[in-house]
Amino acid sequence: MSRLRRYLVKGRLEAGCDEAGRGCLAGPVFAAAVILRPGMRLPGINDSKKLSEDDRNRLRGLIEQQAIAWAVAQVAPREIDRINILNASFKAMHLAIDQLDPRPEMLLIDGNRFHPYPGIPAACIVQGDGKYAAIAAASILAKTHRDDYMRTLHQEHPEYDWENNVGYPTEAHREGIRLAGKTAHHRVSFRLLPDPQLDLFEHV
Repeated sequence: MSRLRRYLVKGRLEAGCDEAGRGCLAGPVFAAAVILRPGMRLPGINDSKKLSEDDRNRLRGLIEQQAIAWAVAQVAPREIDRINILNASFKAMHLAIDQLDPRPEMLLIDGNRFHPYPGIPAACIVQGDGKYAAIAAASILAKTHRDDYMRTLHQEHPEYDWENNVGYPTEAHREGIRLAGKTAHHRVSFRLLPDPQLDLFEHV
């Protein structure tokens, strides 16, 4: 299964957890939780950011077909604005973990912080998506599900180029905001344009 570690403690039911979309200007933050089957083969698995889109989609299919359990959840832009992006990321992880069956015995969290999940211990692992296969698998599911979601939104709002930038602050995305204003999908607590004095109108 590549150079990534398969488990933190052998024989324990561990779920890897990761998020996607924290740095975006628009769209929900997504999170995934994955319990891998012992011995399952995921050739080339790695941190989703280090993989091509084709490899991410190939691995997504294998993970969803063969994992013991997996789940994806999202937290909407308005909730991100209300509780902040870090708390929203943790909330999305909790919502994904809620869906897992069987219940994991341990959570492997990408990053250095996490809000404790009731009844399940967690280990925070910096750059864990490049160290543990279960976290890498979660990063792949969160990323691919979120990208699919944003490309669906692109059909309604092509002026922001979400088909290509999936909500990240590219020049094309910001040019769309300059010309058309913000949508209900934008995170108003984020600086949408470099000039904070610019008054943005709502584009529906």
